[in-house]
Amino acid sequence: MKITYYGHASLGIEVGGKNIIVDPFITANELAKDIDITKLKADYILITHAHGDHILDVEAIANNTGATIVSNAEIAGYYEKKGFNTHPMNHGGSWNFDFGKVKYVTAIHSSSFPDGTYGGNQGGFVIEGEHKNIYIAGDTALTYDMKLIPLRTKLDLAILPIGSNFTMDVEDAIIASDFLECDKVLGYHYDTFGYIKINHEEAKKKFYDKDKDLMLLEIGGSLEL
Repeated sequence: MKITYYGHASLGIEVGGKNIIVDPFITANELAKDIDITKLKADYILITHAHGDHILDVEAIANNTGATIVSNAEIAGYYEKKGFNTHPMNHGGSWNFDFGKVKYVTAIHSSSFPDGTYGGNQGGFVIEGEHKNIYIAGDTALTYDMKLIPLRTKLDLAILPIGSNFTMDVEDAIIASDFLECDKVLGYHYDTFGYIKINHEEAKKKFYDKDKDLMLLEIGGSLEL
């Protein structure tokens, strides 16, 4: 499983011979100006919630690739009405896709489209594929529901927001990693704009001091599990 960071909360995942894009917000992110969305491969687009900084490039990428959009029922319905291929999910539900198993799990945040359309209840994803398991938290506060995930799935990586203001901060992400029983964390949802800028070295040290590993990838950078 290969995970590529496209800035903010946008990810690319290669697993089971398929390509997944998560929460594509790229073309309006000055920090991601070197990423060309027309060259991105996508069989699936996973959306955690409907905010503009998570869905901006969904339609362009889906039009380029024919990707299936996977999200909660409201978001899937929104895009289905526009003629896109979709797969609706809801909290606690899982589905065996051709690349692996996906479960839609709780997040605490808000969710509405830029045009005001209701975006349903926000969520995160647990993905199991190629004998590796990852958790993509989406935009969320720290929540005790994270304790439920390791009861079913032993995680190899937790992808957690760390920018504060709109989501958890670094300290809460450390507690979240305890709840998740996963000491290997990829940070995201930071630095994109002023409200969520962080000190990288300070954040890494806070994790290191707790015997945990916080990875902050360069935009366009990848890691392999």
